[in-house]
Order: sequence, then C-alpha cells, then structure tokens
Amino acid sequence: MKAGFARNIAKEWVMQHGNKVEGFVGAYFAGSIVEMQEEDELPRFSDIDIMVVVLTDEAPFKLGKFVYNNVLLEVTFLSWNQLSSVENVLVSHHLANSLRSDTIFTDPTGCIHKIQAEVSQHFAERKWVRRRCENVRNSIENSLKRYDTSVSYHELVTTWLFPTGITTHVLLLAALRNPTVRRRYIAVREVLLEYGHADFYEKLLALLGCAHLTPKRVEEHLDELAKTFDAAAIVAKTPFFFSTDITPIARPIVIEGSRELIKSGYHREAIFWMAATFSRCHKIFEADAPLELQQVYAPSFINLMSDLGFNSTEDFTRRVEEVLRFLPSLWDVTEDILSYRKLRPIR
Repeated sequence: MKAGFARNIAKEWVMQHGNKVEGFVGAYFAGSIVEMQEEDELPRFSDIDIMVVVLTDEAPFKLGKFVYNNVLLEVTFLSWNQLSSVENVLVSHHLANSLRSDTIFTDPTGCIHKIQAEVSQHFAERKWVRRRCENVRNSIENSLKRYDTSVSYHELVTTWLFPTGITTHVLLLAALRNPTVRRRYIAVREVLLEYGHADFYEKLLALLGCAHLTPKRVEEHLDELAKTFDAAAIVAKTPFFFSTDITPIARPIVIEGSRELIKSGYHREAIFWMAATFSRCHKIFEADAPLELQQVYAPSFINLMSDLGFNSTEDFTRRVEEVLRFLPSLWDVTEDILSYRKLRPIR
C-alpha cells in the first residue's frame, strides 16, 4: 500500500469519527509516516500515528492501535494545554519532532498551524536541540535514581529498560533524527556511523546487555515471546496505556517485525522491543491472569533477562548504576554531534 493512500484513509477516520470527540481542535500525523513520500510503500509492519488535539485540561485515554479500512492506525489524544506554549513543544522531543514539519491535516481554527510555524522556525536552533537532549538525559537520570527493587519482576525490568533504551534518543535528537520507538537502535547506529562514532554503538548494545547474542539465540527468545504474547492477548481485560500493543492486530508489528529484523542482520537491535513486550505481557498476566498462568510463562521472560545479564536483584542495582556512570560519555558524544552538525546541512 502506498503511503499517500494510507494517509488518506487515516484522514477519513478523523473526519468521520475523530472530530466527534468532545473539544476537538484538529489532528496531525506523527511518527515514521511523516518522512514518507506519497508513492513510498508503507512498510508491512508499520502503523500510522495520528495525534488528535482536544480542548480539555487532560487528554482522553489513548485509543491506541486499531484497523480502519485495512490500515493499522494508532490514535493518541493531546490536550491543547500540551501545545499552547511554543517553548513547551520545543523542549519536548516527541512533540517537537512531530511538529517540525507541517503534517496537520485538519485545523479549523488555525491554532495548531500557528504553533507549528513557530516550532518549525526554531526547531533546529542549537539552544532548543540542546534543551531537548538535556531533558532526555535528565529523564534517564531521574528515573534511575528512583529505582525501587521492591516492585514486581516485570516492573523491575521496565524501570531499568526504558531509561536504558532512551540513551539512543539523546543521540538521535542531537542529529535532528526521529526518536523512533521500535527501531531506535538501528536509527542510532546510522547516526553514529555518520558522525564518526561507530565504536560507541557497541557500548550502547553492551549497556543493554545484548552485544554478545547470536541470531539463533534471539530467534529462540522471539519464539517464546510469541507464545507469551498470544496468551496475554487472550486474557487481557484491564486497560493500560499500551493495551492495544498486545492484541492480535498488533501482533505482526512486534513478532513478525522483530523476525524481519533478525533476518536482516539486526538481531541485537530487536532485543529492546522484545524485552519491553515481555514486560508488558507479564503486567497483563499480573492484572488479569491466574497465578498458574503467570508461572507458565515466567521462565521464558527470565531466560531472556538472564541472557542480558540479570540473574539476581543485585544485578538490576548494578546495571542501574552502570547506566548512570555511562551518562557522561553519552553526553560527550552528544556534544560532538551537536558541534559537528553545525558544519553539515540539516536533513
């Protein structure tokens, strides 16, 4: 399917359904679809991200992923309060990147376009690029300093994994690249190669604990994840912000998308999202499944984490400290990219 055709279907959903949400202000595209041309083929394992802006103090719970006219959409609501300040948008790596270009397709009052025009004008200024990088670095540090080893196993993994994974975002932001979710390690590898820091990439993988893994071993973990995913999708009832990521319609993105990465030689790069999905499945089990079912699927998750170097609570504590010690060297590379980028055309 062509990207342009898929975008038109997404717009149709908004005009038929999204604009009926209370306080509807407008909508725009985000994520990978933003960078695609009309005639580009939409990747098999991609959804289309739509941001729906509403005039409420707090945004409604995200709709998440669903299929509309054979296109997988992911709809997130934003409160106008999140966008009403240009400065707030410019320092937010997710908001700024989405609004760096005009992907707004409905804006009856013109208020989103007004913010977008200012964001576009200042997006690449060194001051704001640095602020975005600093915000992510501070988020990593603050999250890890609040690390609590008394929580359940899946929470223990998540609260280490996500701060560790967004070390990639600091570098992507410095290079003015999209802070992607599932393919973040592939994206940051390209940045580090381009800016002469290829050796730093292995350090990022070592921090995640997957530098030594083979394609065969990763595929074995993926097979176990597929079983866990299917079981979690069946029992899931409690709504979580990620709920629609663990459903039959979202399965190809995680399972087949990861398998494609492995076959393409990016087996280590598949690990981050596989570990995140394992954690989310076990959060669902904890909320909605009997203890016996949790115990059936626990060994697969524990085996993956063991391969990443986690065999005790002390390992989690040690690895949290390792990430914190890593931040100064991460910032050195970030500063180098920020300095070097001044000499290069903005992409």
